[in-house]
Amino acid sequence: MDTAASRLTYRDATDADVDAIVALVESAYRGESSRAGWTTEADILQGQRTDPEGVLEVVKSPDSRLLTVERDGVLVACCQLEHRGAYAYFGMFAVSPALQGGGLGKTIIAEAERRARETWDVTEMHMTVISVREDLIAWYERRGYRRTGETTPFPYGDERFGIPQRDDLRFELLVKSLVRPA
Repeated sequence: MDTAASRLTYRDATDADVDAIVALVESAYRGESSRAGWTTEADILQGQRTDPEGVLEVVKSPDSRLLTVERDGVLVACCQLEHRGAYAYFGMFAVSPALQGGGLGKTIIAEAERRARETWDVTEMHMTVISVREDLIAWYERRGYRRTGETTPFPYGDERFGIPQRDDLRFELLVKSLVRPA
């Protein structure tokens, strides 16, 4: 059975992947190219989403792994998994805009959760999402994540995170239990 999910290859990113990962993340969230998918932040943030230094820092971190996802040898998605004690942090999730909406993201996040649980024996996955991204939060809720109501300020003035187009941005913590029912 040759399904899209069966043709995916997962591996940890290396230094050589940095530029391709930056391009993928930028294409999924910023600028006109991001409008081809539904995860765009182009209306709320301009400027960069990440940079080579930030991606390389994740690749080199001993408590983190940057998972690349390839289909037929082409980078189609990535996500960061970071071990933080009893839980793992999920971030830098990007799917090629041309492939969004077809179930690829759902497959990848399930694999990321499985890897975090098996690698680090964590009981929860945490992530932060810009609170005004109701469509994205709803997507994560359908995957079992719950809103905690805990927020942290958006780093206004730090252009490494983009140039805000509105003044009400903040990050909201979403959490999912990774404990399997008995």
